[in-house]
Amino acid sequence: MTTINSLSGGKTSSYIAVNYPADVELFSLVRTSDIECKFPDDKVRQLVSDRIGQEFIGTLEQDAIIYTMLDLEQFLGRKITWITGPTFDEVIIQGVKKNGEAYKYLPNVMQRFCTVEMKVNPIKRWCYENTDLPVEMRLGFRANEVSRAAKMIERRRDDGLEWDKFSISKNENGRNKWKELPYRLTRFPLIDDRIFKDKIESFWVGKPVRFAYMNNCVGCFHRNEILLKHMSDKEPTKFNWFAKQETDKARFKKEISYEAIKRHRLQFDLFDDDFNECDSGYCGL
Repeated sequence: MTTINSLSGGKTSSYIAVNYPADVELFSLVRTSDIECKFPDDKVRQLVSDRIGQEFIGTLEQDAIIYTMLDLEQFLGRKITWITGPTFDEVIIQGVKKNGEAYKYLPNVMQRFCTVEMKVNPIKRWCYENTDLPVEMRLGFRANEVSRAAKMIERRRDDGLEWDKFSISKNENGRNKWKELPYRLTRFPLIDDRIFKDKIESFWVGKPVRFAYMNNCVGCFHRNEILLKHMSDKEPTKFNWFAKQETDKARFKKEISYEAIKRHRLQFDLFDDDFNECDSGYCGL
C-alpha cells in the first residue's frame, strides 16, 4: 500500500513530512487566474508552473506558502509532488448569462465545494492515476483533535477502508462513468504519538523553512469576521478578490458582505497569537 502524506503548507503537516516519511509527499495548490493576484517573482512563478504542468498566475493563499513548499522540499531532501485542480475562478462560475455576465455560485459554510474541487478531488484523481488503490494517507490532526479524526474514521467500511467514487472512463456521450472503489486508509500519527501544537512549534524554531502567517485561503469563509478583517489588512489585494466575487444574491457569508468586513473598524489591537486554527478556517482532507 502506497503511503502518502497530505501536505497543506502549514507547520503541522510539514512536521509529519519530516518525521513520518512517506512514499509520496503530496501538495495540492489553490490557484487563481486573476492577474491582480499575480505571484510577484517571475522565476518562482515559472518554477511552480513547471511543477504543476500548467500556467501558474497566483494563489489565493498567502504567497509565502509557495516558499514554504520549496523550502520544505530542500529541508526534506525528498521530492514533493505538486498537483492542482481548477482555479477558484473556474470553480465558482456556473455559467454565463445572455448579457455576457458570469453567473457565480459561491461556497459557504454549508457547501464547502471549493475545498472539494481544489483539494479533495485533485488528490483523489492523482491517487487513482498514479497508485494501486487503496493508499495509506497520513493527515495532520494533532493529539487534541481526536474528535476530528473520529469523524473521518466513521467513514470507514467494514474492511477498515474509506471508499469513494471515481471517474473511470467516459461513455459514448462524453459523460463520466463512475465506480465506487476502496480509496484510502487514513492514519493520524500525531494523535497516535501524542504530539501537540507546542512540540510542533518548538520543532520549527530555527529551521530554514518559511511559513505563511496562516495557511488556507486569505478570505476563507470559515474564519470569523474579526480575523477576516485582520486578513483584509494583511492581504488587501487577495482579500479584494473575495469581495469582488460577491453580488446581492451571492455571498460567502449570509449575514455580512466582504465589502462590509473590509470597512470594519477594529476596536482593539490584534496580535498574531489571538487566533487558533478553528478561527483561521483550518481544515483537513
